[in-house]
Amino acid sequence: MKKSVVLITGISSGFGLETAKLLSQEGHTVYGTVRRALEPLPKVHYLQVDVRDSEAVMKAVDEVVEKEGRIDVLVNNAGMGIGGPLEFATEEEIRLQMDTNFMGLVHCVDAVLPYMRHQKSGKIIALSSIGGLMGLPFQGFYSASKFAIEGYCEALRLETKSMGVSVVVLRPGDFSTSFTGSRRKVANPVALEAYPIYKTAIEKVEHDENGGLKPIVLAQKISQIIRNKNPRNGYVVASLEQKLSVLLKRILPAKWFARVLGSYYYLSK
Repeated sequence: MKKSVVLITGISSGFGLETAKLLSQEGHTVYGTVRRALEPLPKVHYLQVDVRDSEAVMKAVDEVVEKEGRIDVLVNNAGMGIGGPLEFATEEEIRLQMDTNFMGLVHCVDAVLPYMRHQKSGKIIALSSIGGLMGLPFQGFYSASKFAIEGYCEALRLETKSMGVSVVVLRPGDFSTSFTGSRRKVANPVALEAYPIYKTAIEKVEHDENGGLKPIVLAQKISQIIRNKNPRNGYVVASLEQKLSVLLKRILPAKWFARVLGSYYYLSK
């Protein structure tokens, strides 16, 4: 198997950590971004970068290429989530959500793409979510950031196909990671009073995540995509039930699917 130079954003925990660990064990040259210093994994090169900072991202990518001569794979993993009624999200929270999940991706692609164009090869793997295929209640801005990734990658794929660059979107369902504990949740008493269904819905979300798949499952999928010369445009990595929900979203009338989703999160009267 050809060994690749891989840059992964957000390797401090969860998907990023497991992916960096697995790919380095497989012999790939792995670089990963973190926002703060931490105990390093063996054979992984750390870059202290906040993906919201375009200049810092550009500098880090240039550093990788200077040392390795190329970048074969970019795994856009860095992300965060806010939970709560859309009405009560602050502008600061919204900007943090979009700047991290979407603009962070844009900054990384802008930095690596000139090198991939020159190489006439490369893979860009972007982490979306099944929440990028359907608007999740009380995670609306998280869904919006992932919808943005879906549209961006669809256009990027068309623009770069002739250059030998593959763009692959991964759509995880519920996984048991630190993402659940780090989610920013609204604590405004007015919001909780205005949306009494929020508490039950977010408890359902957290219950499903805590009982979800292990992050190694997604790491293994990324490893397979790197090995595959012609990967698919996108993959849903989720439980059978959640894969079914994606299928229902495609085939059911919008009002019918809204009832299904509302009932699942205990929103229906």
